[in-house]
Amino acid sequence: MHCQTCGDVASPVDPDCQHCGTPFGQPPVLPGVPTYPVRGLGTAAAVAVGAATVLYLPGALFPLVGARMARTAAEQGDRDLLLGAAVAELLLGLPYLLALLTAAVLVIIWTWRARKNTDAFAGALPSLGPGWAIAGWLVPFANFVVPARVVANIARDSLLRRTTPALVGVWWAAWLVFSVGDRVVSRGDDQRYSRLTEWPQNDVEYGSYVRYYQDALGGRLLLSVACLVAGISFVVLVRRISAAQQDRLARAVPAWPGHPGWPAPGTAASAPAGTAPAASTPAEPAGPAPVAGPGPASATPAPAVAGPDAPSVTSPPPPAGAGGTIGA
Repeated sequence: MHCQTCGDVASPVDPDCQHCGTPFGQPPVLPGVPTYPVRGLGTAAAVAVGAATVLYLPGALFPLVGARMARTAAEQGDRDLLLGAAVAELLLGLPYLLALLTAAVLVIIWTWRARKNTDAFAGALPSLGPGWAIAGWLVPFANFVVPARVVANIARDSLLRRTTPALVGVWWAAWLVFSVGDRVVSRGDDQRYSRLTEWPQNDVEYGSYVRYYQDALGGRLLLSVACLVAGISFVVLVRRISAAQQDRLARAVPAWPGHPGWPAPGTAASAPAGTAPAASTPAEPAGPAPVAGPGPASATPAPAVAGPDAPSVTSPPPPAGAGGTIGA
């Protein structure tokens, strides 16, 4: 006997599959439980996350350009060049914010769908309900733990793992470093920038702008590395989970609500045991309609008589009720 989910051989002492945890005899997808497609949405979420990751880098590495512009402004005594550096840094951050908001919406929807699908997977043991796939990202302080737990449950139940994949830990650790570090670094940069002279007039004041950009570079380099690790690892997770769930949903057998013993749509009823199926014969051309004779007409038309070996494709008659049939 083999597991219907992963194909592993059954163990005579363990009622559950030792590889994926699915109880033996259970289908890959439980009938009657709603499921949702995740491949297309997962692709969109992965693209948005990748775009946000790439668009973060120009703003994070801008201090390299800013320091050079500050030196040029000091040499030429051009205050407008410093103002242009500040405006350029602001404009570089706008595409990143737009991509980040788009990615956040798509990731939340994808997480909810992927979590709902695990309810239809036999042997899945999620520790949090589907609602936490949304609330976990939005509730303060809970968003430091809950999203990782939800994605860990989804990864285990979708990728047929008994333990959480290590990639989930890498993604969440990098994301925490990036999200917390970005707030700390941004606050420190704002405080240092507020202490700068608005209209520098000598080399010392121009030099303070150069030092500002040089000091900002170190923290932003660390954030860039964390952003790349978090973005790449999450894209890989989304692609793997989406593909695994979609493949499992494709193996589900759709339930056809019919009377017991009726053939499924598009299939013919099997011939009785010990009999050969009737050979197909070409249909005879329809002749002229019979003319009613002088005798009394029959109350009901005579049923067509099939050959003794022809298979029946009609619905089975309803069972007789208690006390016999009417007219018996």
